[in-house]
Amino acid sequence: QVRLVESGGGLVQPGGSLRLSCAASGSIFSINAMGWARQAPGKQREVVASITSLRTTHYADSVQGRFTISRDNAKNEVFLQMNSLKPEDTAVYYCYADRKALGATMPTRYWGQGTQVTVSP
Repeated sequence: QVRLVESGGGLVQPGGSLRLSCAASGSIFSINAMGWARQAPGKQREVVASITSLRTTHYADSVQGRFTISRDNAKNEVFLQMNSLKPEDTAVYYCYADRKALGATMPTRYWGQGTQVTVSP
């Protein structure tokens, strides 16, 4: 099992910035990709940023150029720097980690409990 704990959410004005952090513990070996997803009320959860163990990154079009994902493999942490925030970025943000157990054919995705980000004047 992998345990993920997010921190750093809160209330920010439009145009402001926030930095989310996520710490992984437990069976952290064989974790490959980590990332962030968000879910707004009444909407499906969407992945906004991901990063592999080799630090290859991918962003959703809606956050490209405003959000930056990074990772500290030594500390098993992943971060999301969010700049130029907009009201439509308001959502619960979830950290995830993909871990492929020995002998498994597919990785298992683990989720954190989520942290609220609210962008409002």
